[in-house]
Amino acid sequence: MKLDSETLSWIDLNAKADASALRLKYAGDSLKSFAILQIECRRKAASKLKETLTCKEFLFPNSLSAEQCTSDILAEFHASLVKGNSVLDMTAGLCIDAFHIARKGCDVIAIERYESLVAAAIQNASVLGIDNFEVINADSEEWIKTTPLTFDTIFIDPARRGEGGKRIFALSECAPDVVQLLPFIRSKCKRLIVKASPMLDISSIVNSLGINTNAYITGSPTECKEVVAVIDFDNSQSASISAVTLSDSVKNIFTFTHQEEVDSIPIYSEPVIGMFLYEPYPAAMKSGGFSIMSSRFGASKLDSNTHLYISDKIIPEFPGERFEIIDILPFSKQVIKSFSKEYPVINVSVRNFTMKPAELVKKLKIKEGGEKRLSASKVTGNLKLSVACPAY
Repeated sequence: MKLDSETLSWIDLNAKADASALRLKYAGDSLKSFAILQIECRRKAASKLKETLTCKEFLFPNSLSAEQCTSDILAEFHASLVKGNSVLDMTAGLCIDAFHIARKGCDVIAIERYESLVAAAIQNASVLGIDNFEVINADSEEWIKTTPLTFDTIFIDPARRGEGGKRIFALSECAPDVVQLLPFIRSKCKRLIVKASPMLDISSIVNSLGINTNAYITGSPTECKEVVAVIDFDNSQSASISAVTLSDSVKNIFTFTHQEEVDSIPIYSEPVIGMFLYEPYPAAMKSGGFSIMSSRFGASKLDSNTHLYISDKIIPEFPGERFEIIDILPFSKQVIKSFSKEYPVINVSVRNFTMKPAELVKKLKIKEGGEKRLSASKVTGNLKLSVACPAY
């Protein structure tokens, strides 16, 4: 499994071509079919693997590997969670996580049960210049039970799809079954890192693992991506929750303990034109740290169940987007009737409100778009519309 110079040139030449038309034109040509697969996969993974795909010889064994692989940004974060020098990746896949961990200087062994992925991993490690990496073709559940090796860190990204592509969210239903394997894993490493579905409740992860677990909820400014559980088997310190938001332009990590959230007393106040409105990132929303977000950053909540915050000053470290309030309106018949005259095109978001965004758009007879943001929410018991602009 290798891309020769002629094939690489052909891929470059046809990088923007219609892949379906190419498949029709070169039907029956296995070499061209593999080259077309590379074109398609590079398009699918272009935004996720900006760093990895600077290597033109990096190859994909199938389209699913491009769809399901970890992004470079998240893989780099996963690598930062690794402790020690020896690492086992029990679910290698396309090996993006394993390669980033190896680049830290760790010696990495990756287990993968599919031969095509193993062959791709060997080739990709070579073209990336990674020599502190070994991939083994095996079933990781059986391998971990019989190996005499031990590791500083074990990393697992269990498959989260059941029969027929059905999504599953309980750790015990994933493959490999981390819960069932935990006694074996505990005897083989000091630190365990497990990726889980963003749909999974944090407390259910901790309860499933039955041990002191630090939870990292990762995401972009617009989407929650995953929950990562980290266990230090020889550490009894209080577990923490971290909301980690990462993108090309954002790196925000908001960390707290469950007890800190319980002990925090939020501030409440009404918005005023000229104030800054803060909308927590998806990972911060998933973390559930709503009271400590207020008390730690000195930002007022609009209502007990409205997870929006305001401040009369800029809070650079707040885990969310920041807007400047330019108008505040009651949700009244008069405002509903006249709103479109003043703001015919505006982006709409709702928090603790009586309508969904699409319903409100229809009600106000507006179109979504532009830079301005309409934030509809309950404010100290009353429904209000706050109009804001991005604040930099």
